Amino acid sequence: MTPSTPPTPPATPAADSPISDAERSAGARIGSVLFRHRGWLPVPFLLVPLLARGTPDAMNWILGVLLILLGEVIRLAGVAAAGTVTRRRSRTVQRLVTYGIFAWMRNPLYVGNFLIWMGFVVISDVLWFLPVAIALFAVEYTFIVLYEEGVLESIFGAEYLAYKHRTARWFPRPPADDEEGEHHWDEAWRSETSTFLQYLVIAGLFILKQKYL
Repeated sequence: MTPSTPPTPPATPAADSPISDAERSAGARIGSVLFRHRGWLPVPFLLVPLLARGTPDAMNWILGVLLILLGEVIRLAGVAAAGTVTRRRSRTVQRLVTYGIFAWMRNPLYVGNFLIWMGFVVISDVLWFLPVAIALFAVEYTFIVLYEEGVLESIFGAEYLAYKHRTARWFPRPPADDEEGEHHWDEAWRSETSTFLQYLVIAGLFILKQKYL
């Protein structure tokens, strides 16, 4: 019996990689600014469903929690594959991860974030805000991803372009090859602990709103 071929290790960047045209583009420059502030950008977004009038019922909570769970499963799979260091897009990124959830889509963390935030909007029952929220996240993440893709093209060159060509940006698509790689689930769970606490705080705020407003 022929021994199985060991999985291909993640690509590592070449030293002193030049800046690609994609990274120099106007869209990437806008994305770099949004990327630096991505931590607090959802805060104003959250104020609308928290302060606007809504009358959530059990169905709002069920659908919203399902969206949040789905989004978090996608996030966890991305963190487990990429690790906590490679999630920070910069020109010092050490490897290109193309296996696991990253073989299905190029931006699982942002897809997960999007589903989670839409879940909280559904819970709030401020449904008029849903299309606005979708548009806001679409614009923000499109520019951020233009920046990240430019950085990855600068670092990994043709290898990243090949990955970009075969893998969807947002909507999952079954990969042609069953590529394997390491997943660090324990690290992923530890990394997401603060995120889980944020979910509980936000859910508590919606419960208070529903009870007193």
